[in-house]
Amino acid sequence: MLIGLTGRNASGKSTVVDWFVSKGLVSESCSDSIRDHLREKGIEESRENLIEGGRELRRIGGAGILAEMLLERLAGEEAVIDSIRTPGEVETLREREDFILIEVRAGMEARWQRAQSRARSGDVLDRETFFTQEESETVAKEESGQALDATAALADLILVNDASLEELHADLEELWVMLSE
Repeated sequence: MLIGLTGRNASGKSTVVDWFVSKGLVSESCSDSIRDHLREKGIEESRENLIEGGRELRRIGGAGILAEMLLERLAGEEAVIDSIRTPGEVETLREREDFILIEVRAGMEARWQRAQSRARSGDVLDRETFFTQEESETVAKEESGQALDATAALADLILVNDASLEELHADLEELWVMLSE
């Protein structure tokens, strides 16, 4: 089983990853490939540098390069993958017959509140910048850019995460039963 997650910033993808890890799946992220690239170049790991590093890798290796690097690391293991941000990554991951893409979806206000409460390094501190930054990630301005809308359109399932953590976990239990059949 290879589960991929896409969704907007602070939609709850990390929480979903943690839940799948509790079921025994390995956790990977397309961003891990970018982090390795930044470390090799001695570049600080900020949100902006991750975005630009991803663009650079895609310009060099093509739209699916992050997923290719990830599949190589996985070597067939069952896993949940976070940070799928381009249709090229989805196309590459679909090379595995057991791949399923889930869009984690949450409303704007819920995502803004979550971003504020998690206080993750690199998260913006003002509402306007949060949504402006997000808007720049929804549609790729060049082939190497992020395309969250086009990626979400490829999702096999949509997981709405606008309620409590307990309700999210209940939805995930139902999903797990369905995926395990």
